[in-house]
Amino acid sequence: MDRKQLLEKIIAREAAMFIAVKASEPADCQEMLKTFYLMREMSHSVLAADTLTSYLQDLETAAAAGRNLMTEKYARMENLIPSLNENELIYKIVDIEREWLSEVHKKYPLTIAVEGGFTTYAVCELETYSDATLNLYYRDIFLAATQKRNLVEERYQYLYGNLGFKDLEEVEALAQKRAAVKE
Repeated sequence: MDRKQLLEKIIAREAAMFIAVKASEPADCQEMLKTFYLMREMSHSVLAADTLTSYLQDLETAAAAGRNLMTEKYARMENLIPSLNENELIYKIVDIEREWLSEVHKKYPLTIAVEGGFTTYAVCELETYSDATLNLYYRDIFLAATQKRNLVEERYQYLYGNLGFKDLEEVEALAQKRAAVKE
């Protein structure tokens, strides 16, 4: 299976679970599946193929057991269930990605927002991953950090590239022009 097929299979599994989520407050994004697909593709775009393969296995194992990982993630976010995974790598991954997000926000403040819910969302999502997938994910993060790469920036470059922009500099310049017009 090539990388594109792997991403498609992962996102199709996630979308099926996402649509089935019954949250205490309905999510508008459940009605915008095109956006869901784009954001999930962005999220997974920087991970190695073996990490993605492991995550797909997590999704398939969960589905076979009648579990919905998206329901579990949102239940964790709402503090409706206890922690799903206490693996210390979750917090190491989130700390690195939060730092990367902060760096990208400093470079592109009008394009990339630093959301207060990032940590909660990231932790709750990673809690649904198996230890095997977390180990591979951390390896990807650690390797990128040693190479002075910022995977958050790479994700946003991927997203905006798919939306037809040359790069984040172009998006930020357009945001600056819009902000100047409003003043």
